[in-house]
Amino acid sequence: MADPLALANGSTVGRAVATLTVVAAVLGVRYGARRWRRGRESTERSLPNVAVSALVTLATGGGIVAVVLLWDLIGPLQRSYRSLGLEDVAGRVLLSVVVLATTYALTGFIGRVIGEFTGQRSAISEHQREIVYRLTQVTLYTLAVLVVVGLFTQNLGSLLVGAGFLGIVVGMAARQTLGAVLAGFVLMFSRPFEIGDWVQIGEREGIVTEITIVTTRIQTFDGEYVMLPNDEVSGQPITNRTRKGRLRIEVEVGIDYDHDPGRAAELARETVRDLDEVLQVPTPQVVGKRFGDSAIVLGIRVWIDNPSARRMWRARTAVIEAVTEAFDEEGIKIPFPQRELMGRAEEGGFAIAERADRAAPTPDGGEGDDANGERS
Repeated sequence: MADPLALANGSTVGRAVATLTVVAAVLGVRYGARRWRRGRESTERSLPNVAVSALVTLATGGGIVAVVLLWDLIGPLQRSYRSLGLEDVAGRVLLSVVVLATTYALTGFIGRVIGEFTGQRSAISEHQREIVYRLTQVTLYTLAVLVVVGLFTQNLGSLLVGAGFLGIVVGMAARQTLGAVLAGFVLMFSRPFEIGDWVQIGEREGIVTEITIVTTRIQTFDGEYVMLPNDEVSGQPITNRTRKGRLRIEVEVGIDYDHDPGRAAELARETVRDLDEVLQVPTPQVVGKRFGDSAIVLGIRVWIDNPSARRMWRARTAVIEAVTEAFDEEGIKIPFPQRELMGRAEEGGFAIAERADRAAPTPDGGEGDDANGERS
């Protein structure tokens, strides 16, 4: 009777070639799907996207099963472990790998499905879609880990108790990471900002591009991507300039003390009302700010909708140009910082009293000559 090990060794080359073919096919499917998605609009969601994700998931799972069957991993490994009393450990390990790999592929497919069915609903924002996807991802991985743990133990309750104590030890060692995870869930549910919002977190200002369980990523106006831990984000002041859908901008202008501030304020108000870059409701306002060193300072307050950095600077530029032109036409001077120097005639004041001339001391301590050159 032929030796099974000899047959296995004789077909090793064929199995290796078949394995490389399966791996290449799976990688080719994933690469083709990635190239296909790049050729489409990033915001486009359609059933073909879901179909492609399903194909990638099936190809990955099918490739894993094909390799397992091709090499007949379960049977030989079980026989090799019988002498150690671990005849089913190999099968359990292999099944655990299959469960984790399938879960990983399944999360990508479910993400596409969530994006397809929630993207068509205007009532569901990008932030809410991200929350649904992250919760689904955590649920799937939790179930997968429980299944893997259940394969290696019959007393799951005792194992969970031991895992609880181990979790306490690990939590003490990695409290910063766990704090970031908990802060990530708090940010997702409290929603101080959403993806696409213009925010300022501490000294960082930019557009929120991604909110994960551990970090929040923003893109600054200089084109830099900044990744902030969620525990630091939740511990700093957060300014959201997008939440209300409109933003007030104030531009200060100074007028000469010789001009009427009421007339200048009315002229500035009428000027900015005609600008396309600002809203008419709420109406623009001009208020007196303070008495400056060289001018009376007025504050021109206007509103813009759909706030963004570009809209804000565009509105500021339009207000400055329009008000400068209007003041120039009306002869209202916008002074620059200056100092006025004035002289005045001396009237009395302090006078130095006359005093008698005294002999200057000599180096040897004696008396010197007086003003007439005579020794005193």
